[in-house]
Amino acid sequence: MLKWTLQKIVGTKNQREVKRLRPVAARINEIEEGLQKEPESILVEKTRGWQKSLHRFLPLNVPTKRTIEQLDEASLAELTSLVSERIEALRPDFASLPQVTATPASIEEAKEAFREIEDQFPKLREKYLEQILPEAYAVVKNGARRMCGRMVEVADQELLWEMVHFDVQLVGGIGLHRGIIAEMQTGEGKTLVATLPVYLNALTGMGVHVITVNDYLARRDSEWMGSLYRYLGLSVGCIQNSQPPHERREHYGNDVTYGTNAEFGFDYLRDNGMASSSDQQVQRGHYFSIIDEVDSILIDEARTPLIISGPSSVATSTERYVQYKGMIEQLVKKQNALCADLASSAQKSLDEQDIEEAGRTLFKLKLAQPRNRQLMRFMEDPDTRRIIEKAELAMYQDTQKKDLFAAKEELYYTIDEKGHDADLMEMAREFLSPGDPESFVLPDLASAYADIDAMLDLDDDARARMKEEVTVKLDEQGEKMHVISQLLKAYCIYEKDVEYVVQNNQVVIVDENTGREMPGRRWSDGLHQAVEAKENCEIEAETQTYATITIQNYFRLYSKLAGMTGTAETEAAEFKDIYNLDVLPIPTNRPNQRED
Repeated sequence: MLKWTLQKIVGTKNQREVKRLRPVAARINEIEEGLQKEPESILVEKTRGWQKSLHRFLPLNVPTKRTIEQLDEASLAELTSLVSERIEALRPDFASLPQVTATPASIEEAKEAFREIEDQFPKLREKYLEQILPEAYAVVKNGARRMCGRMVEVADQELLWEMVHFDVQLVGGIGLHRGIIAEMQTGEGKTLVATLPVYLNALTGMGVHVITVNDYLARRDSEWMGSLYRYLGLSVGCIQNSQPPHERREHYGNDVTYGTNAEFGFDYLRDNGMASSSDQQVQRGHYFSIIDEVDSILIDEARTPLIISGPSSVATSTERYVQYKGMIEQLVKKQNALCADLASSAQKSLDEQDIEEAGRTLFKLKLAQPRNRQLMRFMEDPDTRRIIEKAELAMYQDTQKKDLFAAKEELYYTIDEKGHDADLMEMAREFLSPGDPESFVLPDLASAYADIDAMLDLDDDARARMKEEVTVKLDEQGEKMHVISQLLKAYCIYEKDVEYVVQNNQVVIVDENTGREMPGRRWSDGLHQAVEAKENCEIEAETQTYATITIQNYFRLYSKLAGMTGTAETEAAEFKDIYNLDVLPIPTNRPNQRED
């Protein structure tokens, strides 16, 4: 009651935050009114002035000492002028910086002094951005006002620009710059809101990345909002799926770059996992990123790995998948029959009120087939679900887990749906290789080599032959186990028209978050080949993983992060814990008449 009364008097935390930002929005409007009386050129002039002040905090790209010593007199003088200009620009904040003369020693001294103060640049940069924020936002709003009535080409269509920022959009823009997630209802103009913090942070010269959910929106927004950035004197780029590396590098070099999370993530992987020199890298850093539909990208797709794969150096023969396919099909049929028996036994135990036995049997059914239809029907009853959970808890609480291991051994294989894995039990090994208990055991090379070396009656050639035979056996055993394991996953975990579809005799992966087909993408380590064998498609050569990163880890690379969406407050705790981002619901421009 007391909390409710206080909220009525002083407002909620979000209401207080919005109220705190409104004076800044009022100051922006005041400055913008003054700009309306100024000539059009004032906007680009202000952009250039702010860029000049902020670019002094950029890294100092100077050749190595050895290269400097080999420069001719004219080149040395030119380099001295560049270094001296940067040092003089920084002198108001760092009075102790040395004077630069046209000698290698003086330039080296300046480089060392620059390195010593470089750690202070982020704080100085942020302080300056906060100082100019009201005026910079006023410039963006004034630019939008001056553009009204102009035709803008967007995605091959002419659109009339008729947008000027409302006060609530200014509030959202202030929050985005300060690293929050702006929750704005549909139709409130999130796309226009982003122009404010994007412009302000793009002045730094470090590049701002705007993340959209697909290539079309990236292109549309880069042309639509890009017309405003260009009008104000900034450069804009857009990363698209089919662009070659030299074009990507050029687009990343712009002040503002649009693209999807996958394109940015894969470029990072190529830069850091495959590029052999800096000339082959396309990105230039991770300063500030604004993510549209941030809950979808940072929460729903957070653990989705981005993977770059290529031809495997030790590729498994595609014939192996066909060879073992029939055996796995028979094994799956055996398990299906076993699961039907387990479901019948469980129902019988429930009818006889043997709760403990029913729980154990249903838990075994869950281990064997988590998606079993009869199990799903059992789970619909809350009492039965509690019986299963109680049995599961009892088995996992046992430190030695004897009952758990015993239950697993009564199955042909177990399925870990969350981990996308399946394990063969002894019954399955005996079924696949009758009378050969060592069939699924890799030979110990070290012990085998030691035993061969201990045979003193053998000559060196004989020992070498025997070691080679052991190595070949190891490779064959490993390949067999690998193929069977991947085929088992393909049959038990990966379901057609759910995880993938078959088109034109090819297996096409379906994105588990968006439901979109992803042609050209392939599962690695033989899994795609196993699914192709299952569906009787043409089996392509096996691939291996070269580089991988999750969406979550990629976006944690950025120094500053912000986002926009219509639904973020429900995941506010996750955003705070994982990314240290607060959520701020922005009120609508007009009172909402819709019943939500």
